[in-house]
Amino acid sequence: MSSMMKAAVFIAPGRIEIAEKPIPDIGPNDALIRITTTTICGTDVHILKGEYPVAPGLTIGHEPVGIIEKLGSAVSGYQEGQRVIAGAICPNFNSYAAQDGVASQDGSYLIASGKCGCHGYKATAGWRFGNLIDGTQAEYVLVPDAQANLSPIPDGLTDEQVLMCPDIMSTGFKGTENANIRIGDTVVVFAQGPIGLCATAGARLLGATTIIAVDGNEHRLGISRLMGADVTLNFTQCDVVDEVMKLTGGRGADSAIEALGTQQTFASALQVLKPGGTLSSLGVYSSDLTIPLGAFAEGLGDHKINTALCPGGKERMRRLMGVIASGRVDLGPLVTHQYALDDIEAAYDLFAHQRDGVLKIAIRP
Repeated sequence: MSSMMKAAVFIAPGRIEIAEKPIPDIGPNDALIRITTTTICGTDVHILKGEYPVAPGLTIGHEPVGIIEKLGSAVSGYQEGQRVIAGAICPNFNSYAAQDGVASQDGSYLIASGKCGCHGYKATAGWRFGNLIDGTQAEYVLVPDAQANLSPIPDGLTDEQVLMCPDIMSTGFKGTENANIRIGDTVVVFAQGPIGLCATAGARLLGATTIIAVDGNEHRLGISRLMGADVTLNFTQCDVVDEVMKLTGGRGADSAIEALGTQQTFASALQVLKPGGTLSSLGVYSSDLTIPLGAFAEGLGDHKINTALCPGGKERMRRLMGVIASGRVDLGPLVTHQYALDDIEAAYDLFAHQRDGVLKIAIRP
């Protein structure tokens, strides 16, 4: 095996380029994965634009599907040559944060470098790939704490079928889990990008019987109907808040899921809620938010606002792949384009400018 690999590297705002980098050395708790398929996420575009800071020279990407090339000496229960995925979030499940139920916020591995307090809690620190360590848009990636984060791919599932599991599916489903959905609920999902589409599918799985999908793109609204939406609203053609109130007889929705990350969608998600309803926020926001006073009932409306960073870990990945294997959800329509790693700059241009009906791009080294 060569000692060098190709990787998509952040250079500066507006520049991500293919570069040669050394193949990572692994420690006893790590695994080296040969990437067979990965993809581009909206968060990667925030990095490209300079809206989310990462170190120059970092390999980007956090959605790995691949084959175990090498295992650390302390990792058991896996075999070299085995097909696996790892979650975009790779916590150390021995940490305080993980055992407190917030594994995605685990920064325990940063304690030794002085970048985290002795308790190990650090917001978003469970997200390592393409954030704090080299990521997955490369020929190889090092998976830390591999014993807890590698999940074998069931026989019969293709790379494309499981490509959504590490991030998009886990995030969208967490949005529905955080929305406190009960059987028979009315749920509004704002934005039908890949995460919003997964939230729409998740709301159906959890028993919502009226799912209202909101977007300004008719193609995406069409896909949302495949994912389980009962009603689609194009915000360029109607007042969404008024329409939801009509559909619910003035009661409001039981839950609203915000999957874009803008002031407008956050405010609208709060405005459509019934008193006592839940706003589940999945957006990555780039500026301060303002809560509309009336919709918030001056703080007296018994509303709940939940935020999330997608869960990781092998058990989460096993469950998500189980949903795919069962046929209860088909996320195949979300993979709309295919690119080679060598052509990833063109793939970023397509994805960032949302041309040609793009939803998710399968990137293959």
